Amino acid sequence: MLVSNWRAVVKHAWSIRFMVLALLCIIIEPIYTFVAATWVSRNIYIQLAMSAITGLLAVAAIIARIFVQQKISGELNGKPPAEG
Repeated sequence: MLVSNWRAVVKHAWSIRFMVLALLCIIIEPIYTFVAATWVSRNIYIQLAMSAITGLLAVAAIIARIFVQQKISGELNGKPPAEG
């Protein structure tokens, strides 16, 4: 069930921002691999860096999801989710 202010949560939540950045890294990595295989010699360090950045962004999203943000929390005013 969605919280009542889901648009504000999506707009301001750091966990969403980190997950979007991780998604972009996941999308860019195979594109880079294709381009590197056709035009340039592949560099293993760039692939390792892309994987490390993706992992770190995923961890940051998990951590950001745990902490309550003061500006927008997505709380249901003390009600359980079934009553939201």
